[in-house]
Amino acid sequence: MVGQVDVVHGLYYAVMHGVFAVFGDSLVTLRLPSVLATATACGLTALVGARLSTGTAGTAAGLALAVVPAVQEHAQEGRPYALVLAFVVLATWLLVSALERPDGRRWAGYVVATLIAAWLNWFSLFALVAHGVTMVCVRPGRTRLVRWTLAASGAVAAALPVILTSRTQSSQVSWIKPLGWSTVLGVLITVTVAALCTRLPQAREVARPRAEAPPTRLNLAVVALPLCAVPQVGLVLISLVKPLYVTRYVLFAYVGLALLIGVLLGVVLATIAARFRTDARVLLPVAVTLALLTLLPFELRLRTEESRIDDVLSAAARVGDVRDTADGVLYIPAARRDTALVSPQEFAGLRDLALAQGPVASGTLKGIEAEPRDIERAMLGARRIVLVTDPGPRQADTVRDLTKQRVLRERFVRCSASVARGRQVDLYERGKCHRAGGPATLRTGSARRGPRG
Repeated sequence: MVGQVDVVHGLYYAVMHGVFAVFGDSLVTLRLPSVLATATACGLTALVGARLSTGTAGTAAGLALAVVPAVQEHAQEGRPYALVLAFVVLATWLLVSALERPDGRRWAGYVVATLIAAWLNWFSLFALVAHGVTMVCVRPGRTRLVRWTLAASGAVAAALPVILTSRTQSSQVSWIKPLGWSTVLGVLITVTVAALCTRLPQAREVARPRAEAPPTRLNLAVVALPLCAVPQVGLVLISLVKPLYVTRYVLFAYVGLALLIGVLLGVVLATIAARFRTDARVLLPVAVTLALLTLLPFELRLRTEESRIDDVLSAAARVGDVRDTADGVLYIPAARRDTALVSPQEFAGLRDLALAQGPVASGTLKGIEAEPRDIERAMLGARRIVLVTDPGPRQADTVRDLTKQRVLRERFVRCSASVARGRQVDLYERGKCHRAGGPATLRTGSARRGPRG
């Protein structure tokens, strides 16, 4: 995986390999690191908010981050993005601490946290750029500016091998679509809300100094707004040239938004508390409960199978339903062969008509397909073929896939089609279909499903 496809996720794979070795490879083990990382990120966000504003604003910021739907989504996924979120927040907290009370340990911790985040996903270096904007706004003095520059340069230099290697695997993000207006509008709304919150006096109040550290212009606004705006706007601008914008790549930008929403909630709750002569901290759980109830439909959907757009297990189960009546299997595009890699037992007895060398023999992740003429010959030697493909119009971008499509169109008839989330399984037969219901009988769904993956 690291050598051919996913060097950008290499550290996460190594960590999870060790976690599985110790605790077993259950779904709980897969998801628990993300849950713990998200909880840590929320706690650190509360600490940053409390340090730069008030305790109520900090607690509100941590809770606001916890209820963001995108954060909830990745808190339950077996992916590295929750870990990236946690280390970016840790780096931000260490930066604030180092600016207030400079010492070598804080700057060293900042380098380590930034570097781990970059090794988990180097798009997290957008946070480093955001911290650079903070430094410009704070004007911390020559000594602290030099230390930050050295720390940032060290982190980038250590992450550079992963960045350069991942560029050779850029085909892995070729599926990302160009920017849509909905994405641009979402970014504009998020950044605008954050910018409006910076107008609050509590967001612009200079943090109280600690010990005998030299004063700075450090406040919540100069930390939170760049962290919210720079990653999102930066990735949008890059995506104008090469489509790369996916929300999870800049999930940590929601930390900046949460910090500013925390200040807004603190002001609103303080106003209400003063009017009704109560404690703002008592009203905070009420506000969080109302937020959870407002987002409840989305939160519930996140915890269902319908929220998973790429259901490999259901597609494999459908193949298992029809494999006894078929001679072979094809994949269009060839990347859909991952369906068999995930659930090989469902494909037992089916010949892969296009495969020349398997993954082990070829030393590749998904094997090497035969030449087009050999694929056509193998297809014509089969009576019934199972096709695993994508729903909707098929975009064949290789000669091999074009050959598969042509032979199926000219020499076979589609007898059934089963559409699962993100996958389609078709059954083709030479000549005409010999089954009840006539040709091209459409079936949607799957008779049996495996557990969520």
